[in-house]
Amino acid sequence: MFAVHLMAFYFSKLKEDQIKKVDRFLYHMRLSDDTLLDIMRRFRAEMEKGLAKDTNPTAAVKMLPTFVRAIPDGSENGEFLSLDLGGSKFRVLKVQVAEEGKRHVQMESQFYPTPNEIIRGNGTELFEYVADCLADFMKTKDLKHKKLPLGLTFSFPCRQTKLEEGVLLSWTKKFKARGVQDTDVVSRLTKAMRRHKDMDVDILALVNDTVGTMMTCAYDDPYCEVGVIIGTGTNACYMEDMSNIDLVEGDEGRMCINTEWGAFGDDGALEDIRTEFDRELDLGSLNPGKQLFEKMISGLYLGELVRLILLKMAKAGLLFGGEKSSALHTKGKIETRHVAAMEKYKEGLANTREILVDLGLEPSEADCIAVQHVCTIVSFRSANLCAAALAAILTCLRENKKVERLRTTVGMDGTLYKIHPQYPKRLHKVVRKLVPSCDVRFLLSESGSTKGAAMVTAVASRVQAQRKQIDRVLALFQLTREQLVDVQAKMRAELEYGLKKKSHGLATVRMLPTYVCGLPDGTEKGKFLALDLGGTNFRVLLVKIRSGRRSVRMYNKIFAIPLEIMQGTGEELFDHIVQCIADFLDYMGLKGASLPLGFTFSFPCRQMSIDKGTLIGWTKGFKATDCEGEDVVDMLREAIKRRNEFDLDIVAVVNDTVGTMMTCGYEDPNCEIGLIAGTGSNMCYMEDMRNIEMLEGDEGKMCINTEWGGFGDNGCIDDIRTRYDTEVDEGSLNPGKQRYEKMTSGMYLGEIVRQILIDLTKQGLLFRGQISERLRTRGIFETKFLSQIESDRLALLQVRRILQQLGLDSTCEDSIVVKEVCGAVSRRAAQLCGAGLAAIVEKRREDQGLEHLRITVGVDGTLYKLHPHFSRILQETVKELAPRCDVTFMLSEDGSGKGAALITAVAKRLQQAQEN
Repeated sequence: MFAVHLMAFYFSKLKEDQIKKVDRFLYHMRLSDDTLLDIMRRFRAEMEKGLAKDTNPTAAVKMLPTFVRAIPDGSENGEFLSLDLGGSKFRVLKVQVAEEGKRHVQMESQFYPTPNEIIRGNGTELFEYVADCLADFMKTKDLKHKKLPLGLTFSFPCRQTKLEEGVLLSWTKKFKARGVQDTDVVSRLTKAMRRHKDMDVDILALVNDTVGTMMTCAYDDPYCEVGVIIGTGTNACYMEDMSNIDLVEGDEGRMCINTEWGAFGDDGALEDIRTEFDRELDLGSLNPGKQLFEKMISGLYLGELVRLILLKMAKAGLLFGGEKSSALHTKGKIETRHVAAMEKYKEGLANTREILVDLGLEPSEADCIAVQHVCTIVSFRSANLCAAALAAILTCLRENKKVERLRTTVGMDGTLYKIHPQYPKRLHKVVRKLVPSCDVRFLLSESGSTKGAAMVTAVASRVQAQRKQIDRVLALFQLTREQLVDVQAKMRAELEYGLKKKSHGLATVRMLPTYVCGLPDGTEKGKFLALDLGGTNFRVLLVKIRSGRRSVRMYNKIFAIPLEIMQGTGEELFDHIVQCIADFLDYMGLKGASLPLGFTFSFPCRQMSIDKGTLIGWTKGFKATDCEGEDVVDMLREAIKRRNEFDLDIVAVVNDTVGTMMTCGYEDPNCEIGLIAGTGSNMCYMEDMRNIEMLEGDEGKMCINTEWGGFGDNGCIDDIRTRYDTEVDEGSLNPGKQRYEKMTSGMYLGEIVRQILIDLTKQGLLFRGQISERLRTRGIFETKFLSQIESDRLALLQVRRILQQLGLDSTCEDSIVVKEVCGAVSRRAAQLCGAGLAAIVEKRREDQGLEHLRITVGVDGTLYKLHPHFSRILQETVKELAPRCDVTFMLSEDGSGKGAALITAVAKRLQQAQEN
């Protein structure tokens, strides 16, 4: 018993001594945690260098865009061909992807040889041979009668500018076919396939084997967004945000980047990590100075590194009693499979002895222990280096997503990872230590990169089909120049129709005289009360105007109008308004004051004078009874009488659009048009009295409130209305009314977007086909969301957050589509507004007989003010459709309430002038 213990002690002591000896000899190959974190930082810097346009040409890590923009989502289905060219044999597959998101794949494949005379001969003959083999496969599998998409795995460095194109940079491995370098391999193969008239195949995708690995795993696990190969060579790819890829146009979405990380260190970035053995191995390789990171990691080199170390140790008398064999001197005699066998649990030492004896050596027990430990250090360093680079990629993904913890999956392939008994465990452990904030699952690719090429093709096919469907919907909102010119002409005709005595009563564009006959001239002065009613908030203002200095001071208070008041009785609405006025006068200490009052009333009214306005019909959600057909000024006077607390002189009732024009006209006498693009949409302008047939007199001008929101209520623009506009209209409070407003104003744009999103989701093109309850809720998609989503500064991640607030679990691709939908809807709104405005400025130019008109438009409204692109598109449209009009757009800073006070002041001035 004592002898057994003695032997065990002797063996453990021997093992300990040998391990210490090797550790001392290979001190530089042991990498500390701090060193690994440093390598991780260096690799991250190299990634950024490779992604940037300016630094990419000199970057060692090339970060090649692959134009793979999406991973499988489970909805892929159909039959696909896949072809894998890159080794001594090439493989053709037929891949059947199951329908209905069952994530089931059936594969049939066949291998074909690649004879030396083909792979080293003429390029044309190579591609013709591949096409012939493909034709043979299709004939064997009875596929000749089908039109099938194909994915090509081409494991040679290519520069891609799109998914279905790749220019060969250089052949590697044993391939040397002439005349292929610097040509597009996809077009070469397509040309060769055309010789077979009975074969109808489209090459949709060219992919690298690493990308194929990621896509294969992503089909089984949607969280997979990284692919790593650790085999004969090593490489990684991952899904990068487009906004970080300088090399490709566009900021939206993501794209898979093939890092080509094997070249990390080719610029000297790893010189302090490399050892004398790495340098010796590199000098003896086929490509000295290239792929230095790969030479420290991959299966092609680990065995050779071990051989060089053992030879050096033997020469130093540290192994085999200083004896060396000819095999130990022979390059390539120790392969990575030997390294894996020597590290095998339990059998490792016996395997080590057997391998060393085969090399013509006579190892002692101590030698076997030392050699096994050399293998451990070399393969452990490989796993460490791989882990550091992968940790950099995972950190990049986490930061892109702006999350504290990242949940992701890494698709793995490669012989070293698969056959080495300790490698996966070591790699996983170090990755988790380096990035504790990442929950990483490692998924082994069972079917290789050829299935992945088919999956890329399936995704490309799905995306292509979905894109066509989405484009068909978006095309409904894209207006041609001819259509805009037609809208301009029809608006012009409707304006004229509304001004004529005979047709005025039937006109959809009401063309209401406002009895505002002059703009401010700077002599106005005094204190005025102004009311502003046009939405859920009601504003009371005290406006003090100083003569000559164009100086206005305002004090105001905002009051809410509850829904039950908006949709109650007229008496309740006007009593509430008077209650708000009383509260304001109290607040300002003006309880008993007698003041002239201007009433901004932002609903269509027919006026018989400046202080009389008969409500034609409520808009914007108001439904108060017993108001339509009544004079709103009389209703306000009656409510003031009922209150019996103060006496106010109601001088003017004005529309908010007119108020906007007057506010800007106070600053710029050239302002003769008012435009509101907000919750509602409307426009007013100064018209020559001679053109207003329903009023007496030909002298001077009067402001006309067009009430253009009703344009199209007679069906004249039905050719550009979509089914979504019809759905929004039918679900509104006033079906069939205000059709132009429902295509152009803030109250409705979000609802149009919601209808489109529901339709696209029903078609399975968004949100995985799942319509959330919140998306079913009318009005949930507010127009403010359009403004936020379309902001150029907003990352897709923030778009996703907005959609999450709406109960929509969106992917990156969903967010892109939602942004496109918002853009199409708001762009059309701005263009239609621009076409309407162009009709008016052209009318003013022609009426004045001018070759060139200079005019200012006063503008207000949240859509115009807050949307990132609306104002620009509107202005561009006016410029294009009315090129002989020089239009200045002036933003109304103080709103229509100030305008109401100015109209009251102008009316008072004109009244006094008349009396004098």
